[in-house]
Amino acid sequence: MILERPAAARGEVSAGWLHSRHTFSFGQYYDPRWMGFGPLRVINEDIVAAGGGFPPHRHANMEILSIVLSGALAHRDNAGGEGVLHPGEVQWMSAGHGIEHSEFNASKDAPVHFLQIWIQPDRLNAQPAYAQRAFDPAARAGRWATLVQPDTAGDAGGALAIRQDAWLRAVRLSEGQAVDVVLD
Repeated sequence: MILERPAAARGEVSAGWLHSRHTFSFGQYYDPRWMGFGPLRVINEDIVAAGGGFPPHRHANMEILSIVLSGALAHRDNAGGEGVLHPGEVQWMSAGHGIEHSEFNASKDAPVHFLQIWIQPDRLNAQPAYAQRAFDPAARAGRWATLVQPDTAGDAGGALAIRQDAWLRAVRLSEGQAVDVVLD
Protein backbone atom coordinates (compact mmCIF):
# COMPACT_ATOMS: atom_id res chain seq x y z
CA MET A 1 0.00 0.00 0.00
CA ILE A 2 1.29 3.45 -0.87
CA LEU A 3 0.16 6.34 1.30
CA GLU A 4 0.73 9.88 0.11
CA ARG A 5 1.69 12.46 2.73
CA PRO A 6 2.64 15.81 1.17
CA ALA A 7 5.48 17.55 3.01
CA ALA A 8 3.32 20.61 3.68
CA ALA A 9 0.67 18.43 5.40
CA ARG A 10 3.05 17.13 8.07
CA GLY A 11 2.97 18.35 11.65
CA GLU A 12 5.32 21.22 12.43
CA VAL A 13 6.94 22.32 15.68
CA SER A 14 9.34 25.23 16.20
CA ALA A 15 11.10 25.79 19.52
CA GLY A 16 13.72 28.46 18.82
CA TRP A 17 16.72 26.15 18.39
CA LEU A 18 14.61 23.40 16.75
CA HIS A 19 12.42 23.30 13.65
CA SER A 20 10.80 19.90 13.21
CA ARG A 21 8.39 18.33 10.70
CA HIS A 22 6.56 15.16 11.81
CA THR A 23 5.10 12.61 9.40
CA PHE A 24 3.30 10.85 12.26
CA SER A 25 1.96 12.02 15.63
CA PHE A 26 4.92 12.95 17.83
CA GLY A 27 5.38 15.04 20.96
CA GLN A 28 3.07 18.06 20.84
CA TYR A 29 1.81 17.20 17.35
CA TYR A 30 -1.14 14.80 17.33
CA ASP A 31 -3.20 13.61 14.38
CA PRO A 32 -5.17 10.40 14.99
CA ARG A 33 -5.09 9.65 11.23
CA TRP A 34 -1.27 9.53 11.29
CA MET A 35 -0.13 7.37 14.22
CA GLY A 36 2.42 5.31 12.31
CA PHE A 37 2.46 2.60 9.68
CA GLY A 38 2.91 -0.96 10.96
CA PRO A 39 6.06 -0.92 13.14
CA LEU A 40 7.12 2.45 11.64
CA ARG A 41 6.35 5.05 14.32
CA VAL A 42 8.38 8.19 13.54
CA ILE A 43 9.78 9.97 10.50
CA ASN A 44 10.91 13.37 11.71
CA GLU A 45 12.80 15.97 9.70
CA ASP A 46 14.72 18.15 12.16
CA ILE A 47 16.80 21.29 11.78
CA VAL A 48 18.76 22.10 14.94
CA ALA A 49 20.41 25.51 15.25
CA ALA A 50 24.14 25.86 15.87
CA GLY A 51 24.97 24.81 19.43
CA GLY A 52 21.45 23.44 20.01
CA GLY A 53 20.39 19.92 20.82
CA PHE A 54 18.53 17.41 22.88
CA PRO A 55 19.86 16.92 26.44
CA PRO A 56 20.07 13.40 27.90
CA HIS A 57 16.76 11.56 27.63
CA ARG A 58 15.65 7.94 27.80
CA HIS A 59 14.25 5.54 25.19
CA ALA A 60 13.25 1.88 25.45
CA ASN A 61 12.22 -0.76 22.92
CA MET A 62 12.71 1.29 19.76
CA GLU A 63 15.06 1.05 16.77
CA ILE A 64 16.18 4.64 16.05
CA LEU A 65 17.88 5.61 12.79
CA SER A 66 19.43 9.02 12.16
CA ILE A 67 20.48 10.28 8.73
CA VAL A 68 22.21 13.66 8.44
CA LEU A 69 21.38 15.63 5.29
CA SER A 70 23.67 18.58 6.06
CA GLY A 71 25.84 19.62 8.99
CA ALA A 72 27.01 17.28 11.77
CA LEU A 73 25.14 15.61 14.64
CA ALA A 74 26.93 14.53 17.84
CA HIS A 75 25.61 11.51 19.78
CA ARG A 76 26.51 10.16 23.20
CA ASP A 77 24.74 7.46 25.23
CA ASN A 78 25.13 5.77 28.59
CA ALA A 79 26.01 2.41 26.99
CA GLY A 80 29.28 3.77 25.57
CA GLY A 81 28.01 4.72 22.11
CA GLU A 82 29.48 7.98 20.87
CA GLY A 83 30.06 9.58 17.51
CA VAL A 84 29.56 12.48 15.15
CA LEU A 85 27.30 11.77 12.20
CA HIS A 86 27.88 13.49 8.84
CA PRO A 87 26.06 13.44 5.49
CA GLY A 88 26.41 10.01 3.86
CA GLU A 89 26.33 8.20 7.21
CA VAL A 90 23.54 6.34 9.00
CA GLN A 91 23.39 5.85 12.75
CA TRP A 92 21.45 3.04 14.43
CA MET A 93 20.62 3.02 18.11
CA SER A 94 18.62 0.10 19.45
CA ALA A 95 17.17 1.32 22.73
CA GLY A 96 16.55 -2.24 23.91
CA HIS A 97 15.58 -2.48 27.59
CA GLY A 98 16.52 1.18 28.02
CA ILE A 99 19.18 3.67 27.04
CA GLU A 100 19.82 7.33 27.80
CA HIS A 101 21.38 9.49 25.11
CA SER A 102 21.86 13.06 23.98
CA GLU A 103 22.09 14.54 20.50
CA PHE A 104 23.58 17.92 19.71
CA ASN A 105 24.53 19.95 16.70
CA ALA A 106 28.29 19.41 16.48
CA SER A 107 28.76 22.89 14.97
CA LYS A 108 28.80 26.20 16.82
CA ASP A 109 28.04 28.19 13.64
CA ALA A 110 25.89 26.12 11.22
CA PRO A 111 22.60 24.22 11.58
CA VAL A 112 22.32 20.44 11.29
CA HIS A 113 19.51 19.03 9.14
CA PHE A 114 18.66 15.37 9.67
CA LEU A 115 16.00 12.69 9.48
CA GLN A 116 15.15 10.50 12.43
CA ILE A 117 13.20 7.28 11.92
CA TRP A 118 11.80 5.16 14.76
CA ILE A 119 10.77 1.54 14.21
CA GLN A 120 9.33 -0.75 16.87
CA PRO A 121 11.61 -3.78 17.34
CA ASP A 122 10.48 -7.36 16.74
CA ARG A 123 11.64 -8.34 20.25
CA LEU A 124 11.40 -6.45 23.52
CA ASN A 125 13.93 -5.66 26.24
CA ALA A 126 17.03 -6.66 24.27
CA GLN A 127 20.48 -5.29 25.08
CA PRO A 128 20.88 -1.69 23.86
CA ALA A 129 23.16 -1.35 20.84
CA TYR A 130 24.69 1.39 18.69
CA ALA A 131 26.39 1.48 15.30
CA GLN A 132 27.26 4.10 12.73
CA ARG A 133 28.19 3.43 9.13
CA ALA A 134 29.32 5.55 6.19
CA PHE A 135 27.82 4.79 2.78
CA ASP A 136 29.55 5.78 -0.44
CA PRO A 137 27.24 8.20 -2.32
CA ALA A 138 28.51 6.71 -5.60
CA ALA A 139 26.93 3.38 -4.60
CA ARG A 140 23.49 5.09 -4.67
CA ALA A 141 23.98 6.99 -7.94
CA GLY A 142 21.11 5.85 -10.14
CA ARG A 143 20.54 2.60 -8.24
CA TRP A 144 19.11 1.42 -4.95
CA ALA A 145 21.52 0.77 -2.10
CA THR A 146 20.48 -1.04 1.08
CA LEU A 147 21.32 1.02 4.16
CA VAL A 148 19.39 -0.98 6.78
CA GLN A 149 18.03 -4.52 6.80
CA PRO A 150 16.70 -7.06 9.33
CA ASP A 151 19.30 -8.72 11.54
CA THR A 152 17.69 -12.03 10.55
CA ALA A 153 18.42 -11.49 6.82
CA GLY A 154 21.93 -12.95 6.97
CA ASP A 155 25.04 -11.16 5.71
CA ALA A 156 24.30 -7.45 5.89
CA GLY A 157 26.69 -6.68 3.03
CA GLY A 158 27.60 -3.37 4.64
CA ALA A 159 24.05 -2.48 5.67
CA LEU A 160 23.17 -1.84 9.31
CA ALA A 161 21.23 -4.78 10.77
CA ILE A 162 18.22 -3.83 12.91
CA ARG A 163 15.83 -5.80 15.11
CA GLN A 164 12.81 -5.69 12.80
CA ASP A 165 11.74 -7.01 9.41
CA ALA A 166 12.35 -3.60 7.84
CA TRP A 167 14.57 -2.42 5.01
CA LEU A 168 15.78 1.09 4.28
CA ARG A 169 17.09 1.71 0.80
CA ALA A 170 18.26 4.94 -0.80
CA VAL A 171 18.98 6.14 -4.31
CA ARG A 172 20.44 9.40 -5.62
CA LEU A 173 18.88 10.49 -8.89
CA SER A 174 20.03 13.05 -11.40
CA GLU A 175 17.43 15.42 -12.80
CA GLY A 176 15.13 13.48 -15.12
CA GLN A 177 16.49 10.11 -14.02
CA ALA A 178 14.15 7.36 -12.77
CA VAL A 179 14.51 3.92 -11.18
CA ASP A 180 12.00 1.16 -10.60
CA VAL A 181 10.85 0.20 -7.13
CA VAL A 182 10.79 -3.58 -6.80
CA LEU A 183 8.99 -4.85 -3.72
CA ASP A 184 10.31 -8.12 -2.29
